[in-house]
Amino acid sequence: MREDPTEMSEDDDRTTDLAGGGTIVVEASSNKTRSCGGNGGGGVGVGTIADYCPSPYPDQVLENVLENVLLFLTSRRDRNSASLVCKSWYRAEALTRTDLFIGNCYAVSPRRAIERFKRVKSLVLKGKPRFADFSLVPPNWGAQFFPWVSAMAAAYPWLEKIYLKRVSVTDEDLILLAHSFPAFKELVLVCCDGFGTAGLAAVARCRQLRVLDLIDDEVNEDDVDWISCFPESVTCLESLIFDCVESPVNFDALERLVARSPSLKRLKLNRHVNLMQLHRLMVRAPQLTHLGTGSFSTSDNPAQADQEPDLSAFATSKSLVCLSGFRDIVPDYLPAIYPVCARLTSLNFSYANINAEQLRPVICQCYNLQTLWVLDSVCDEGLQAVAATCKELHELRVFPMDAREDGEAAVSEVGLLAISEGCRKLRSILYFCQQMTNAAVVAMSRNCPELVVFRLCIMGRHRPDHLTGEPMDEGFGAIVMNCKKLTRLAVSGLLSDKAFSYIGEYGKLIRTLSVAFAGDSDMGLTYVLKGCPKLQKLEIRDSPFGNLALLSGLHHYYSMRFLWMSTCKLTLEGCKEVARRMPYLVVEVIGDTDEGDIDDSIDKLYMYRSLEGPRADAPSFVTIL
Repeated sequence: MREDPTEMSEDDDRTTDLAGGGTIVVEASSNKTRSCGGNGGGGVGVGTIADYCPSPYPDQVLENVLENVLLFLTSRRDRNSASLVCKSWYRAEALTRTDLFIGNCYAVSPRRAIERFKRVKSLVLKGKPRFADFSLVPPNWGAQFFPWVSAMAAAYPWLEKIYLKRVSVTDEDLILLAHSFPAFKELVLVCCDGFGTAGLAAVARCRQLRVLDLIDDEVNEDDVDWISCFPESVTCLESLIFDCVESPVNFDALERLVARSPSLKRLKLNRHVNLMQLHRLMVRAPQLTHLGTGSFSTSDNPAQADQEPDLSAFATSKSLVCLSGFRDIVPDYLPAIYPVCARLTSLNFSYANINAEQLRPVICQCYNLQTLWVLDSVCDEGLQAVAATCKELHELRVFPMDAREDGEAAVSEVGLLAISEGCRKLRSILYFCQQMTNAAVVAMSRNCPELVVFRLCIMGRHRPDHLTGEPMDEGFGAIVMNCKKLTRLAVSGLLSDKAFSYIGEYGKLIRTLSVAFAGDSDMGLTYVLKGCPKLQKLEIRDSPFGNLALLSGLHHYYSMRFLWMSTCKLTLEGCKEVARRMPYLVVEVIGDTDEGDIDDSIDKLYMYRSLEGPRADAPSFVTIL
């Protein structure tokens, strides 16, 4: 799974009291949803607080001042702080929110959210745990969109924007959405499933649609020509992303759509669009800034197989700053993108199987690059070329060609060390490898102290420093000691409890921690739960943590968004004890079958805070304690 680059930032969560008890993840976020252009028409005016409820203030001037001040607060942190000042501010803040962020769809019901927030125009809703991306959450676990869209259809007819992540969406949901919100403008679906092209056709008919982004979704093929359903007149479309759609699209209809969309800036194509078709689209839309190339090869049509594609559109483009796609790549065509390399700030080669020699002529011209995603097929030599040129690099992701634990080692500590020495402005890194050394990780902590995200995934289980044979404790310890702004950390390899003691002692800003195949005993997790006050999301798999570790975090669970533990050493009694002592925490035990009985040994545990208590739609393989 390749996440969209716009999703790299950490959620800035703050809990807020709702209806006099418990905590909730319902927050304002004007910058979390994509904003494409101005406010447009068809929405609902802001109004005043007095329009919604009797004024609680004797002084009307004070009321108006408060409302206007709160309208300037756009961050969730500021809004949540304002809502805690007093009851009057609590009410006023709720009535001036237009952007609603819900980090867990089961943390609050649609009814409760609607009762508090009366004039929402934008919704961000997240569903399944992140480990669903790795098939660790069984199918049909939940996170349905229907309860939300049906409630919002009645409460927010002026709704304009929806962003969903890991939510199950049906065609009927999308049809209801399209029919219920006449001013609807933006739909972003990330890692969602359950819908098909029939639902997309309904959304395409929304006359004010500006954004339709499908990112890493599973889209059902039902032979509906959804591209032809966009309005025949000039459209408002600014972003169209469908690279995850596996079925072919009507290219003639797509070409006509692009031609009548003068505001289109982002276009990402699926693998059924070849290079010759890409050229035609680029000629129609010279204003594009973000382009996903689809298949970077010629047509599969035998009649066109011998035709060389016209790639001159890259040479005439003056606006491209972001390139991705490159599926089914023919490296011989890569020189076509040379004319735009100097302007690129983002380059995604995560589907391009190219080696260091093929990468080097491209990357040596990308001296303004800030974001780079590549496969490890570029090897250490390719990363050395990146380090020599890309001095402005902020984010690097290196994905594995072969994700097996015993796969071939393509990149190593050599590439990581080169990046740390050459890319001193790095703020985020995801690095898959088969071997690593403490020295290389320590060097990165010293050379790149501005790191906010550090995710090192050593794919083999319990791999030590391959030169010294020592655990990787000192490397990860250096990261949390020297990178003072670190908020997200993923650890792997052979780690003792000492590494976790470093995290607990120095990781005071860490909000998301992912642990795989690491740790000695319960003390490791105890160090983290007692030492990381900002921790919001904790994901653990295949680690030796048991009941004592779990119970050590009772003081902290109400302030966290969730805890996931799979294939650890938990027992049913330990999980029941947490549920007994924390009644506002939902404790789910997830099995792999539909049988209701659970063994004393727990395979998967998912815990999250909720104002609603246990959910009503839990499948038979989920037991809520």
